[in-house]
Amino acid sequence: MSVLDPALVAGSFFVAIIVGLTGMGGGALMTPMMMLFFNVPPLAAVSSDLVASAVMKPVGGLVHLRRGTVHLPLVGWLCVGSVPAAFAGVLIMRALGDVQEVVKYALGIALLLAVAGLVGKALLGRRSTKVDESIHLRPIPTVLIGMVGGVIVGMTSVGSGSLIIVMLLVVYPMISANQLVGTDLLQAVPLVMSAAFGHLLFGDFQLDLTASLLLGSIPGVYLGARISSWAPGHVIRPILAVVLFASALKLLGVSNTALLWWVAGFIAAGAAGWLAVARMIKPSTEVSADT
Repeated sequence: MSVLDPALVAGSFFVAIIVGLTGMGGGALMTPMMMLFFNVPPLAAVSSDLVASAVMKPVGGLVHLRRGTVHLPLVGWLCVGSVPAAFAGVLIMRALGDVQEVVKYALGIALLLAVAGLVGKALLGRRSTKVDESIHLRPIPTVLIGMVGGVIVGMTSVGSGSLIIVMLLVVYPMISANQLVGTDLLQAVPLVMSAAFGHLLFGDFQLDLTASLLLGSIPGVYLGARISSWAPGHVIRPILAVVLFASALKLLGVSNTALLWWVAGFIAAGAAGWLAVARMIKPSTEVSADT
């Protein structure tokens, strides 16, 4: 591969726009894109994506910190678990033997979990944006969330922007949307840096891959964030969920024929679930209007 790959720059630009639009963690899209469309070895894809993320993450984290949408004690407890676990995730991956296959299958499983993360993201749209400074900290569950998220990020680069948010929603159901996103984004800075450092030492970091990712993703994220105020997120997220689901199955070795059947079933189940929820919400809306 040349120093800069124009096709990869264009691909990362497109993926970064989606990241900016939806708030989805870049690893869930960028790493599979490199593996499935550019034939980048799994370990090199994960290593390069994490190093690129380590460069970009602090920007968003500082924005939320300046806006006051970060719960700093919660960030601290998350980092207690996530920072060492992210580095350990790299060592675990190396100890499992056939590294490339381990990364490939681990990424497939992580993407399936990331689909659940999109559901959690959708729930955020219904939550208050007021910062709640009175949430009751639960140190042990919070550290465990950091540990689980850190290991997954260290092995696959997926999870810092999706899986951890879902777990936080379970432990802290009353936390506001902005504070949840800001807290997750800021704690992801040391988490991703730890994972990136591990991959620099024991992974397969490639400077040309990382440079191409940064060149495309930085303007892409900026553009996606700029247009996110009017973009139809309720349309983008279901499409993104289907893409992640299909990518996960492909990484897990599902045949093309079976993949089509699985995706069709996933879409049908999603449509049926959406209709069921819509029917449940509609009567309550009508009652409110009558009163």
